[in-house]
Amino acid sequence: MPKNQKAQANTLIFRVKEKSELLSFLLEAMPNRSRNSVKSILTRGQVTVDDHIETKHNYPLKPGQTITILKNKAAVKRQALIGMTILYEDDDIIVINKEAGLLSIATQKEKKQTAHYQLMEHVRIQDPANRIFVVHRLDKNTSGVMMFAKSEAVKLKLQDNWKQAVRERKYVAVVEGKVKQEKGYVSSWLLESKTHVMYSTQNKDNGQFAKTHYKRLKANDSFSLMELELETGRKNQIRVHMQDLGHPIVGDKKYGSTQNPIGRVGLHAHVLSFYHPTTEQPMYFKADVPKSFLTKTK
Repeated sequence: MPKNQKAQANTLIFRVKEKSELLSFLLEAMPNRSRNSVKSILTRGQVTVDDHIETKHNYPLKPGQTITILKNKAAVKRQALIGMTILYEDDDIIVINKEAGLLSIATQKEKKQTAHYQLMEHVRIQDPANRIFVVHRLDKNTSGVMMFAKSEAVKLKLQDNWKQAVRERKYVAVVEGKVKQEKGYVSSWLLESKTHVMYSTQNKDNGQFAKTHYKRLKANDSFSLMELELETGRKNQIRVHMQDLGHPIVGDKKYGSTQNPIGRVGLHAHVLSFYHPTTEQPMYFKADVPKSFLTKTK
């Protein structure tokens, strides 16, 4: 039986003591549940490894990792909060901290296990007519601060004035290798290939202009922790620009990474600051940098 179990209201927390695969670990951790029941818990995204949701049965576990199991499906449905926490909510917007592994919106394969669907369920507890609207997106394997609107009018107001509305938008990333330059920027025009991979060109007649400012926070010989600020917000912009810099984001095979030391893509939306769409008051939200990012760049 895995040791050091802690219990919270709707969770079970375990510390990994020896190498194992995730399904095997869970079967031992929950001996009173059937194999199919444990598989279902995994599939529904109720299991977090350190700072990301994990659904793979054969995901390799290492000593020292923390496993969190959301044990009460009824409570999950009531709270509508698998893989995220609400940082702020009012009549116009909801701001969340999304974990890596959770989709922002539905895909052809997954309709319900998304931030959008769960927030829709959340607001409909109060009134079945309530709805949630997507303002911007984070990739499935990117964690951090994300905002949704509670009406189409608010959504359009934010999207139509995004550049003026957003005061600050910062990401933190773990990239491969030691970045020599302490600060700088990468700029290019981004195009999308037929296989949906974004790439850079210096031809201003093609693509959309993109500029990313970077700052090295700390580094060792293997990895660097970077602060990244978007001057523009293009699809996969940070991922492409870190590849252009010669230091791809760890775990990001699509854009040149050959290493995955933290079991996820090392990109996190750290800060989102904007003017409230109704009150016009400045709002500031921060999601703590995942511990695994800090550990790998000691």
